Amino acid sequence: MPQNDDARDRTLSLLDDISRGVLVTLKKDGRPQLSNVDFTYDPEKGVIRFSTTDGRAKVRNLRRDPRISLHVTTANGGAYAVFEGTATLSDVAAAPDDEAVEELVDVYRAVQGEHPDWDEYRTVMVEDGRLVVRFSIDHSYGWVPGA
Repeated sequence: MPQNDDARDRTLSLLDDISRGVLVTLKKDGRPQLSNVDFTYDPEKGVIRFSTTDGRAKVRNLRRDPRISLHVTTANGGAYAVFEGTATLSDVAAAPDDEAVEELVDVYRAVQGEHPDWDEYRTVMVEDGRLVVRFSIDHSYGWVPGA
C-alpha cells in the first residue's frame, strides 16, 4: 500500500534525528548483506550519503547490483523506517584535493562536524581508498507513531 504524503513525511522525519542505520545490499546469490553505517541525509535533494572503503563487500555488491536499502530505528525501537533506492558511487579518493575527497569532507562534516586536522583527514582518505555511496530515496516504508 503506497504511503500518503503525511505518512511519507513522518517516515522521512526519522532522518532528522538518526544518522546510524543498517545498510542492505545484495550478495551474488541474492541473500542480503547487512552493514552498520553512519550516514547523512540531505532533505532538499532527498539523498542519503555515507563513506566506505573500496573493496568492502557492500561496494562489490553495489557495483554488481546497485539496489540499496537502509533501515533506521529510534533508540527505543518505537519507530522504524526503510529507505530504498539505487546507489551511485563516487570515484575512489586518489588525491587529497580531488572531487572524491571533497565529497568525503562534506559527508564527514554532516555526520561528525569539524575534523581537528583536515590535511591529515584528506591524506588518510586517499591512503584508505575511500569513496562515497549515495542514493535518492525511491521508496520508503515503516512505522512511525501517527503515520
